[in-house]
Amino acid sequence: MAETVPFVVPTESDKTLLVWELNSGPTPEALRHSLYTVFSQFGLLYSVRVFPNAAVARPGFYAIIKFYSARDAHRAQKTCDQKQLFQESPVKVRLGTRHRAVQHQALALNSFQCQELANYYFGFNGWSKRIIKLQELSDVEERENEDTVTPLQKQSLKFFCALEVLLPFYECRSLGVGVAEEPVHNLEEGPLSFLMKRKTAQRLAIQKALSDAFQKLLIVVLETGKIAVEYRPSEEITDVRSEEELHDLIQVNCVSWKQYCQGEEEYLSDFSLEEDEFRLPELN
Repeated sequence: MAETVPFVVPTESDKTLLVWELNSGPTPEALRHSLYTVFSQFGLLYSVRVFPNAAVARPGFYAIIKFYSARDAHRAQKTCDQKQLFQESPVKVRLGTRHRAVQHQALALNSFQCQELANYYFGFNGWSKRIIKLQELSDVEERENEDTVTPLQKQSLKFFCALEVLLPFYECRSLGVGVAEEPVHNLEEGPLSFLMKRKTAQRLAIQKALSDAFQKLLIVVLETGKIAVEYRPSEEITDVRSEEELHDLIQVNCVSWKQYCQGEEEYLSDFSLEEDEFRLPELN
């Protein structure tokens, strides 16, 4: 069967591995590096997190490893379970299973993670982005008072960005939009700091637009290993080719910019294992 890989934070149990009986000798950071080196051979990893065992258990660590692909996670579990890997004693590796009652809303990947995922499946030259519009919204809001307002009197800087992600090999393109706001403190900010914040707001708007564009794409991994792409727009958006055609879209997003300013969080899964004699130590 084909597997789909969306540009969202992986929370499914079949994409998550629990690794335990890790020795207590190495530091958590050294263990994380060793685990990443071993398990990244099976596919792209979203995260590798190492935790100390509970106080009632013997000294040591356990780890939660998240893949983007369930197929990669299953292959890693079969290969690495009961193997020594990077230590003298074998480790146990299981696929995590979440209680069915627990459901979480899918969270978008940030722009860096989107690019990492795209590079892995499409290749570094397999995709590109094109900025269509980068507009300062704070100027629009203060246009009526532009004769009396100086840069240092602005309370915040807001930028809107619209861009396209292009996949030439698949003849696919996806439009994304994003708005970013950077606060300006009148009494503390100097001209140089103001310019730096302006650049920061522009960069964040571009990053949010890039992430939004990737959310409309779905990677399809076929059984043969070949890759296909499905375009799934959240709403009908006409193909944009000029700033004039984008005008109405900009006006709409000026009103609802807060939806693009939500931060990204990661939910920890609740796990149970097939073996009854093991209990996952509680997280602090």
